[in-house]
Amino acid sequence: MPVIAVVLALCAAACNAAASVLQRQAARALPESGVSGLALAWRLVRTPVWLGGIGALIGGFLFQASALDNGGLTLVQPLLITELPFTIALAAKVFDMRPDLGTWLAIGSLTGGLALLLAAAAPSPGLRYPGPADWLVTVVATVLATGALLAAARVSRGRLRAALLGTASALGFAFTATLMKQSTHVFSREGAGVLTAWPPYAMVVAGLVSVVLLQQALRSGTLVVVQPALSVVDPVISIVYGVALFDEAIRLGPWVVAELAGLGLILYGTVRLARSRFIQG
Repeated sequence: MPVIAVVLALCAAACNAAASVLQRQAARALPESGVSGLALAWRLVRTPVWLGGIGALIGGFLFQASALDNGGLTLVQPLLITELPFTIALAAKVFDMRPDLGTWLAIGSLTGGLALLLAAAAPSPGLRYPGPADWLVTVVATVLATGALLAAARVSRGRLRAALLGTASALGFAFTATLMKQSTHVFSREGAGVLTAWPPYAMVVAGLVSVVLLQQALRSGTLVVVQPALSVVDPVISIVYGVALFDEAIRLGPWVVAELAGLGLILYGTVRLARSRFIQG
């Protein structure tokens, strides 16, 4: 397990958490009404805390890209789940709030489940990079899966619709990470030549689509419904992409029982944290 990839992935999660907390802090400083559109954007741009959140978001992207360049999807994407505990810790400091026992138990469940998942799976870096045929199959499969989820969401309502849209956005984020890994590989080989390659542009499109799907999911239901899909589906699908495209390896056989137990703990901890005032507020 590459230590540098672990450190970089944790830095990415911390940056994402900082971006969330700083942007919420900036939003709390704005008047509840009377400011919108360009006026709102202008006020935010002149707010140091909001700009700090944007800087943290950029830092999270760079750390994630570096982590994927040094490690596999099967290792990096699950580690990004730690964004939730980092958010709790930062929100407690910034907003002067004290986590209750339930929040600590949820953090313990999530981090313990993550540790169990990674210890059981023992992910190892890939031995190859996908070719055009691999990408064609992957793109088609991803589009069809996303289309099926969106079709099901279209005829659904309430919590089910939110869960389906959240799952679709999680699939999109996992695919975006896959394209990010390919882009870093192209950059390491060709430098500025990456600007003439297709993966970076596909990554941007996939990322934007994923963000739009996430916003639709949050409009259809609460974070309690959407966040579990993001925290479980994203790493699971990322593992599938890593094994199928980059020949990354995880342990199967009897180890699957421990891996499923780890995912169960992650799911429980995520649901509890999503209900927390630190995340909801």
